[in-house]
Amino acid sequence: MSKSSFLNNKNVTKSNIAIFCILLMFVGLLRSRLFLSLGMILLGINALWNIPPREWLKQKWWLMGVAWVAMYALSGLWSTNKAEWGVYLQMKLPVLLLPLAFSFLPPFTARQLQLLTISIGMMLLGGAFYSVSFLIFDYTHYIQEYNVSHILPTPVYGDYICFSTSCALFIIWSMYMWPRLLSKSAQYVVSIIALLLAVYLHILASKSGLVAFYLFTFSWAIYTVFAKRSIAGIAGVLCIPLFLYCAVTFIPTLHERKAHIVYTYYRFRDQDKSGTLGDLSRLISYDVSMKIIKEHPLLGVGTGDMLAEMNTGYDKWYPQVTEERNRLIPHNQFLTIALGCGIPAMLFFLIWVFMPLFHLPEGRDRFFFIITWSVLLIQLMIEPFLEGQFGVFVYLFFLLMLRQVIQNKDRISTNL
Repeated sequence: MSKSSFLNNKNVTKSNIAIFCILLMFVGLLRSRLFLSLGMILLGINALWNIPPREWLKQKWWLMGVAWVAMYALSGLWSTNKAEWGVYLQMKLPVLLLPLAFSFLPPFTARQLQLLTISIGMMLLGGAFYSVSFLIFDYTHYIQEYNVSHILPTPVYGDYICFSTSCALFIIWSMYMWPRLLSKSAQYVVSIIALLLAVYLHILASKSGLVAFYLFTFSWAIYTVFAKRSIAGIAGVLCIPLFLYCAVTFIPTLHERKAHIVYTYYRFRDQDKSGTLGDLSRLISYDVSMKIIKEHPLLGVGTGDMLAEMNTGYDKWYPQVTEERNRLIPHNQFLTIALGCGIPAMLFFLIWVFMPLFHLPEGRDRFFFIITWSVLLIQLMIEPFLEGQFGVFVYLFFLLMLRQVIQNKDRISTNL
C-alpha cells in the first residue's frame, strides 16, 4: 500500500469516528448530558491524536477563546462562591476543545455529510414529534398554558430555546447541503424533514426559533433576488408576510403566543416592573446588571457571585421583583461576561465572536455562514446562551461544522 493510500484510509477512519462522535453528541443534546460530554471528549481525542501542541498555537480563534475563558478562570480569585464559579467555568471547557478539534479533522466525504444530515434531521424530527404529542393528548391544557407564556415540553431537558434554535439552524444547514446530497431521494428526505421542522417551529411558537427561521427565509429570498436575479426570490419576499399572517391566524399556539406578546407590550408601555413577564424581566435584568457593572468595571463581581450580586441589585433597585424565578443573571451573554469578569474580558469575548467572519469566501458559502453566525449572535444578545452546556454545544457545533465544510469543500470526496 502506498503512503498516500495509507493516509487516505487513516483520514477516512478518523472522519468516520468523528461522525459517530457528532451523532453521539446529538443523542446527548436530546436525551443525556453524559452522552453530550462523552461525545465532545471523544471527538477531541480523535481529532487531536498525534497533533503536536505547537500546531495548536497556530489556531488564532482558539487562542482568543482561551483568553476569555482564562478570565473566567481567574475570576475565581475574587469569587466567594467557589462551587458556582466552578460550574460556570466547566460549561466553557468545550470552547477550549471543539474549535481545536474541528480545525484538525480531515475533510468529510459527501456520503458522510449526507448520513450526518439525515441522521441529525431524523433525531430533531423525533424530538419535535415528542413535543407535539403533549399538545395532541392534552390540547385544552396546553393551549391554556400558552395564555401565560408556557411552552410545550421539549427535549434538551425542556430547554425550548436551544431546541428551537437547533431546529432552525438545521433548516439552514439542510438548505446549504441540499445541492451536495448525492441522490434525489436524499434531497426529498432532507426537504421533508426541514419542512416538518418549519411547521413545528410555528406550533411550538418559541420566539428564538421563529426569529431565526424568518431571518433566514427573508435573507435567503433577498439573496436569491440579488445573486440570481430570480423571480422566485421576489415572490418569496412578498409571500413571507402573508405566510406569517396566516400562521399566526390559524395555528392556535402561535395565535396565543402573539396575544401574550401584545399583552406584554402594553404592560411595558405602562411601565410594569413586577418582573412577572418573561420579556420584561429580561429588560430589568439588563438594567440591574449594567448598574452593577458600572461599580465593578475592570474585574467584575466574580462569576461565582453573579446571582448573589444580582439579588442585591434587585433588592436595591427593583424590590418589587420578589420571586426568585424572576430574578435573573442578565439575559445577554456580553453583559453576563462583563458582570462576572469585567469589561476587558467582555472585549476579548466580543473579538472572539466576530473573528469567524474574517476571511470568508464569496457567494453562497459566505451567505450561509453569515446567516448562521447571525442567528447565533441573536441568541447571545437575548440569552446567557453560553452559560449552559447545551447552549455552548449548539453555538460551537453549527458554526464549526459549517466552517469545516466550507474550508474543505474542494477536497470533499464522494467516496466512503
